[in-house]
Amino acid sequence: MVLHPAMQDWRVIVGKNVRRIRQQRRLTQEKLAFEADLDLTYIGGIERGRRNPSLLAMARIAEALSVPLVKLLSEQAG
Repeated sequence: MVLHPAMQDWRVIVGKNVRRIRQQRRLTQEKLAFEADLDLTYIGGIERGRRNPSLLAMARIAEALSVPLVKLLSEQAG
């Protein structure tokens, strides 16, 4: 299945934000996966922009990272 370029960009944005915030919080992917009750390989796939996380998964990640969900969707750095 070929995704529209905008959808691919969205996955990359979310993945970069998850990785950046996780690293700022000094969490490993394993610790984030545990805190969010998600599979470790799923977290890795999200960070690489390969997975299309559900809203529930993104909400769990945001909660585990202690950030508002909108932070994961923002195109701004920081």
